Amino acid sequence: MIEIRVHGRGGQGAVTSTELIALAAIHEGKYAQAFPSFGPERRGAPVMSYARISDKPIRTREKVYTPDIVMVLDPSILKIVDVTAGLKKDGMVILNTHKDEKEVRKTFGIKGKMFLVDATNIAMRHLGRPITNTTMLGALIKASGVIDIKSMKTPVTERFGRIGEKNLKAMGEAYKETG
Repeated sequence: MIEIRVHGRGGQGAVTSTELIALAAIHEGKYAQAFPSFGPERRGAPVMSYARISDKPIRTREKVYTPDIVMVLDPSILKIVDVTAGLKKDGMVILNTHKDEKEVRKTFGIKGKMFLVDATNIAMRHLGRPITNTTMLGALIKASGVIDIKSMKTPVTERFGRIGEKNLKAMGEAYKETG
């Protein structure tokens, strides 16, 4: 089972991103779940959401304490939340930032596997807004291989309707840019 924790701010689509990844995994015939973790937070407050993907039925319903993957939609979260808390030893961090790896590691002390993509600029080019959730899913898929990027087409187009294609293009660019 792969466990994913997404950090973002209210209104950035952290919950939507975990729902989309779970729907895509189910489309591939896997078992998946997605759920948020927040209270009465307002727009802009830190939020977390979780996803699990497995080839076998998922019996646990608790929040993800030891994720395999941490995805950070907003780099300012790093200043107030330890996003690596509980991260498995061989886990990975996927971060939206324009900074280089050396600077991120030095500033925030992130160790282990890390994948960076400037999702904000990609989202601005394709969506005209700094909403990075679908863009970051492209990076997550490239870094982890947890699902095939083609499996995102139906969930994204059904969720976003007429702007679904723009979201898919942003996701595709982030997929290509993530190394």
